[in-house]
Amino acid sequence: MLQIKEIDIYYGAIYALKKLSLEVAQGSIVSLIGANGAGKTTTLKSISGLLRPKSGSIIFKDTDISKVAPEKIVGLGISQVPEGRRVFATMTVMENLEMGAYLRKDKKGIEEDMENVFTRFPRLKERRKQLAGTLSGGEQQMLAIGRALMARPQLMLMDEPSMGLAPLLVKEIFSIIKDINERGTTILLVEQNANMALSIADKAYVIETGEIVLQGNAQELMNSPEVKKAYLGG
Repeated sequence: MLQIKEIDIYYGAIYALKKLSLEVAQGSIVSLIGANGAGKTTTLKSISGLLRPKSGSIIFKDTDISKVAPEKIVGLGISQVPEGRRVFATMTVMENLEMGAYLRKDKKGIEEDMENVFTRFPRLKERRKQLAGTLSGGEQQMLAIGRALMARPQLMLMDEPSMGLAPLLVKEIFSIIKDINERGTTILLVEQNANMALSIADKAYVIETGEIVLQGNAQELMNSPEVKKAYLGG
C-alpha cells in the first residue's frame, strides 16, 4: 500500500533522513521505533507532504505522492494523528471532529462517522460541546484519533499516541489502535514505548540517526538481543 524508496530529507544543512526505505502492506500495523531525534516524526511528515524529500519517492497505492500537497494527500486516503495531539483547543469536541471531515461532502456519511466515533469514545460524546483544550490528556488523544478517523482514511499515521499518558490509558489507546486496524484501516505507528508498539505490530523498523538499522517481523524484533538491550530495557 505504501512504499518509501530511498528518501533523503534535509532540515537546512542537517541531513535528517538518509536513503530511508520502508513498506507498509495493506491491512497491517507497522511500527517505527527509535530514540528521540532519530527521524520518526520526520518520516511521518514526509508521507503527509509536510516535508519534501530531496530525492527518492513515496508511493501510495501506485501514485507517487512525494510532491503532492498535504490536503490532497488527505484526500487520497492518508490521515495523521500528530505528536502532542494538536487538538484545536478553542473549538469544541464536535467542531474538532468536523474539521477531520473538512474535505468530505457526504453529510449523511459524516453524521454516521461522528456517531461511530462517539460509540468508540463515549467520553467524547459526554463532552461533545466542551472546548477541546479543557479535556484531559487521554481525552485529547481520543479526540485526535477520532478526528483522523473522520477523514475515512485507508492509512492512518500515528505519532507517539501514548506520550504523557498514564499506564492504564496507554493500554486503552493501544487496544483502540488494534480495533481500528481490525476494522480495515492500515496503520503506521511511531512510538517510543517500543514494548507496546512491537506487541501489536505485524512488522517493525528500527531507525537511528535517520537510517533504518533493523527491520523484520515485530515478534522477532521483540526477541532480538539488540532491540531488547537498546529499547526494551533488557
